[in-house]
Amino acid sequence: MRAAFFDLDKTVIAQSSVVALGPELHARGLLRRSTLIYAALAQVVFLRFGASEDRLTQITERVLKITRGWDHDEIRSLVHEAMNSVVEPLIYAEARDLLARHQAAGDQTWLVSMAPAEVVEPFAELLKMTGAISSRAKIDENGKFTGEMEFIAQGSNKAVAMREVAEQHDIDLDDSYAYSDSETDIPMLEVVGHPYAVNPDRGLSRTARERGWPTLSFTHPVRAHDGNRSRTPFIISAVVLGALALIGRGQTRRH
Repeated sequence: MRAAFFDLDKTVIAQSSVVALGPELHARGLLRRSTLIYAALAQVVFLRFGASEDRLTQITERVLKITRGWDHDEIRSLVHEAMNSVVEPLIYAEARDLLARHQAAGDQTWLVSMAPAEVVEPFAELLKMTGAISSRAKIDENGKFTGEMEFIAQGSNKAVAMREVAEQHDIDLDDSYAYSDSETDIPMLEVVGHPYAVNPDRGLSRTARERGWPTLSFTHPVRAHDGNRSRTPFIISAVVLGALALIGRGQTRRH
């Protein structure tokens, strides 16, 4: 069996997968406005410029406090509600068409992202994919987020998870495909016989040139189920579940 593994952010969709959730959480009383602004700025600064170890620790600790006690079912419901109106318009037309070609060929298709399962799994369902590999937040016996991570789908962890999926689903990785934009996903791309760099960052672009990996450019976001350009503006204001991904980065660096 052959498969195609797709990274999510900036590969399948044009921006962060955590889109416009901050205002929704604020509206539900889960976030104060000051916290929303802090979280949004922290994520933007971290993703754009990086952060020192001490600064990253400070951000992580504050975000952990924000997410602790949130109701898991409520967050999943919020993501599903935001999917059609806000998140779906971010999907690249090129990614949608490529995914459709793999599915038409009978390939399994897997979404692979460092974002939490509460974000990634609804995306995989929306795109009618075989399944998803994602980070997992710890949930207590009452269905509340503990503020800790159970699994972080980042770097080599993605590759490990892909090998596990391949074993479980009888996938021939040497005959399979993987698509990503980030240098941090080189381990994910190395796992398969057909790696592709999509809208690559500087590090991945350099590696792709050195190794002869094909490079793709995706530029046209559309809705998943129609071919019309979306007029919905890209709202990259906030974190919440994306904050959990930020936590994951912090925990990875500290271990």
